[in-house]
Amino acid sequence: MLIRISLIVAILAGLAVGVLNFFTVKEKVVALATERTQERDMKVQAQTELASTRKTLETTTAKLKTTEQDLKDTTAAKEQALTDLAAQTKKADRLTEDLAKTRTERDTAQQSLAQYTFIGLTPQEIIAIRTKYSELQTNLASIQGENKLLNQKIVRLTNELAIYKTPEYVVSLPAGLRGKVVVMDPKWNFVVLNIGEDQGVLEHGELLINRDGKLVAKVRVRSVEKNRSIANVVPGWQLGDVMEGDQAIPAHPSSS
Repeated sequence: MLIRISLIVAILAGLAVGVLNFFTVKEKVVALATERTQERDMKVQAQTELASTRKTLETTTAKLKTTEQDLKDTTAAKEQALTDLAAQTKKADRLTEDLAKTRTERDTAQQSLAQYTFIGLTPQEIIAIRTKYSELQTNLASIQGENKLLNQKIVRLTNELAIYKTPEYVVSLPAGLRGKVVVMDPKWNFVVLNIGEDQGVLEHGELLINRDGKLVAKVRVRSVEKNRSIANVVPGWQLGDVMEGDQAIPAHPSSS
């Protein structure tokens, strides 16, 4: 009888150990499965981030190549503009010399006009000299206009090149530049000014908007036309509502 009881107790103890081992193994299996799932998810995330990083690198590389090409194009354009300016300046100098020579000839002709019957100079010859002088004056004015446009182009290209090289570069505007706000768009936070390229306005230049001597805002020029320009209000620099008629002066006036 005692042996039977001992066997039963031994069997029950074995079953208890088996059940305990089963639950212990099950917990380990579940833990391993969870850990494997987490590792798989981390691997997928790492692969996704790697692909995204590679795509970003490719995009950045493409933008860098484009910027380098733009810089080369801008430098070439500046060099061409300088070459054109040198040629136009040389042409203007030659015309100035011709004009001075023609003026001398005109003065001599005027002094001799009263005596033309004695020296054989006819009125037609005097008229021809005056006509030549007028033509040279017209040509000189045209060359001076071309020189002005070339100078504006060189200044614009110089600023663009400087901004490409140094994003923090400050664009200076003429110290005597004065303008007014003719249009204000509060929704998109931009203004239209009645000054443009002919007055010396340059892209990326900054102006202070004031009313009755009080600062209202700072704006940065985004596009320039012949006699007007469009500028955006610089974030953090709007101290009041910009209104039509407000005055605009350079934030960074040039020393020259």
